Amino acid sequence: MTRLSAATAGALPYDRAVVKTGVVHLGIGAFHRAHQAPVFDAAIAAGDPRWGIVGASLRSAGVRDQLAPQDGLYTLVIRDGADERLQMIGAVRDVLVAPEDPAVLVELMASADVHIVTLTVTEKGYKLDPATGRLLTDDPDVAADLESLAAPRTAPGFIVAALARRRAAGLAPFTAMSCDNIPHNGARLRDAVLAIAAQHDRTLADWIAAHGAFPQTMIDRIVPATSLDDIIALHDRTGQCDQGMVKAEPFTQWVIEDRFAGPRPDFAAFGVQLTSAVAPWEEAKLRLLNGAHSSIAYLGGLAGIDHVDGVVALPEARAFVEALWDEAEATLNPPAELDVAAYRAALMARFANPALQHRNRQIAMDGSQKLPQRLVAPIVARRAEGLPVDALALGVAAWMRWQIGRDDAGRAYVVDDPLAAVTADRLAGLDDPADMVRALLSIDAIFTPDLANDTVFVATVTRHLSRLLSEGALATLNAWKSIS
Repeated sequence: MTRLSAATAGALPYDRAVVKTGVVHLGIGAFHRAHQAPVFDAAIAAGDPRWGIVGASLRSAGVRDQLAPQDGLYTLVIRDGADERLQMIGAVRDVLVAPEDPAVLVELMASADVHIVTLTVTEKGYKLDPATGRLLTDDPDVAADLESLAAPRTAPGFIVAALARRRAAGLAPFTAMSCDNIPHNGARLRDAVLAIAAQHDRTLADWIAAHGAFPQTMIDRIVPATSLDDIIALHDRTGQCDQGMVKAEPFTQWVIEDRFAGPRPDFAAFGVQLTSAVAPWEEAKLRLLNGAHSSIAYLGGLAGIDHVDGVVALPEARAFVEALWDEAEATLNPPAELDVAAYRAALMARFANPALQHRNRQIAMDGSQKLPQRLVAPIVARRAEGLPVDALALGVAAWMRWQIGRDDAGRAYVVDDPLAAVTADRLAGLDDPADMVRALLSIDAIFTPDLANDTVFVATVTRHLSRLLSEGALATLNAWKSIS
């Protein structure tokens, strides 16, 4: 097979030789390559070569090993039903593996050319307690960074080490921009950075607080995991093997708080929305798109349905999602520019896109980190008003049922979650649904004490979990209205 590379690829709309590294991205997985990187690529193509990217993997060498033989080039495959469009992305100049030589990454981030550091490290990468927002000081990597930043281990640790170098060199801070799907992502990143900085140098923390920028963002694009079949299909179409390819839906959205510490691309020219208030956008996405996604993933996974589109093809599943949206929508304060009815219709069409092959088990990962903002927050808001939460509670019950590690047909799967050991311990020896619900609601990193003591909520979740255990996910979807 001919491997994609600068020698085999067609001409790009710009000269890569003049592109500078203006962006360092921490956690260079598929989402960044399908969402933010195309925006920086468009800025370069429009004549601003300052926005080349060097990515950094904070754990494994997988992405580096995919992209290095390809000179950083990869194909973005945009799929919409039977239609498929290919876009070559050349913005990624290099990929580092941080643990191999942390000092190299720190030096790069401290470079005068770097103006923006972006992150997609997932919720757990910020090393903050989901319930309190405090730094997880008992985490081994955090403890190491609090002791010394000579060889950082965490994303916030790398940012602090690089900002310290910039301050010593008389450079302004870079803008540190979380692009992870968590509420108040900019504030959470800032909190983690300042906590580590203060441990080492109070004046450094004060300088970062005064001069740094950690804008809030809202990101949205469905980016399923790439399979070997995808790579083979692309090779059959292009004649080249692209092991770094990513696939995505046509829809893409990036909303950024207009707060930067230095230069930035002309984001608005490339479809990015700059705003003074990201929170209403973020809340609508988390509670509508992501809340439905998680619920679909657990119910579909339990039923043995591999992909999201296979779940929403069922009329009863669509009815459930619409009911969940009805409940969640009532808790929103959407921005004036957002037509919620049109947004919901577009979401359902996106979920139903069969070309994406978005795996339920991919979405089901790290549920303990996702549930608080996706399902628990709207439940808390509704219960504070005395409102029912039947559909939202089914999403929670499906997550609880997922923790058992066997689907409705008895097939085993791995519960891929930072708290998997905790949920397994709480459920050990229990078979009564009411006991199981009480045990899992006692995990205060996910659920509030008020919810754990809310008799209406507890009864609703228990009712759903009982049916999930006795009859399965499909029967529960068929009957969920009648048991509310």
